[in-house]
Amino acid sequence: MLPRDFARDTSDILVTCPKGLSDSVRSEIAELGMAISGQFYTGVRTRGTLHDCIILNLSLSTAHHVLYQVLAQTCATPDELYTAVSSLDWERLIPLDTTLTVTSTVKTASITDTRYANLRCKDAIVDRLVSKTGKRCDSGPHRDGAVVHLYWQDELCILYIDTSGEALSRRGYRLYPGGAPMQESLAAGVIRATRWTGRTHFVNPMCGSGTLAVEAALMALGRKPGTIRANFGFMHLIPFDRNDFSKVLARFRSLEKTALGAEIIATDIDASAIANATKNATAAGVDSCVRFETCDFDATPIPSGPGIVIMNPEYGYRLGDVAQLPILYKGIGDFLKQRCSGYTGYVFSGNFDLVKKIGLKAGRKTAFLNGTIECRLYEYELYSGTKTSG
Repeated sequence: MLPRDFARDTSDILVTCPKGLSDSVRSEIAELGMAISGQFYTGVRTRGTLHDCIILNLSLSTAHHVLYQVLAQTCATPDELYTAVSSLDWERLIPLDTTLTVTSTVKTASITDTRYANLRCKDAIVDRLVSKTGKRCDSGPHRDGAVVHLYWQDELCILYIDTSGEALSRRGYRLYPGGAPMQESLAAGVIRATRWTGRTHFVNPMCGSGTLAVEAALMALGRKPGTIRANFGFMHLIPFDRNDFSKVLARFRSLEKTALGAEIIATDIDASAIANATKNATAAGVDSCVRFETCDFDATPIPSGPGIVIMNPEYGYRLGDVAQLPILYKGIGDFLKQRCSGYTGYVFSGNFDLVKKIGLKAGRKTAFLNGTIECRLYEYELYSGTKTSG
């Protein structure tokens, strides 16, 4: 059965993420003071209340969904699934004026079409509402209302409330994505992997639509990524307390910095890309924190003092002239060596052969997936003068 009091009772919470980002999610959850009860390649488990789900949704930069568990039961057939789901008192959870969406991850012998599992789950919820209230809520494919997620593996059925709704990577600021953009959650994970603190310069040549620069600005300001988003799944539940939400939001905003301690610079040779990146930064509320310029990458301004320079060049799979890319990557190496001494350099790429053209030895390589492309973040210490030992 559902917890007696959704506003206070504790349940398992599954925080999902893109493949390879679970270490980042684990770190973020731990920074919030929440205990970790499990971790796997695409998610992290913790425990908490719906109030904790609000905090997680507003805070996490590298996660996709925050799933609050309401059922764990053995179900061998669709009829058993229907019976289990309809036994829950949905009338205390799903308002009649919202739109219900059911999503699923299903791998069980009794189902050959996952859409049928979704349908049986949805029917069980709606039929329960009709039996208890005489009315039904609308249902649809969009995640802009109440969202229920069904996990059904063999005979194990777990039902969650998706308190995020749309994936958390969709912050709402990237109105102009450009070509082959980096997802916001991946960009945040890449920045966290650099160990950049926001107290040194952040330089991003080849910035494209500006996602890395915007995510860096949010981090440097201490601004929770969810605070710029207007809609979450938890807002469409009966236990949702808007006053409680407003207090959490106000507390987070009171902790934000009003100015940066270092420069964030983003450049691109494409003037339209810079125009789009500026618009995205404006939508995120960080346009005053990022210095955008139109120029070739090797003409990017490099402020004096310590910092990082991070580049995400074409891999040759979705963008870029493959024949010209070896020249580009060699030029990146020349730029890092000649212009960026004293910085730490980072190159994010999914073409490992091209990275060899950079001509620098990477001290650290961190694995990521960009969509389906296996990528690495290569770290280069760019010493001033000649490195000496001792």
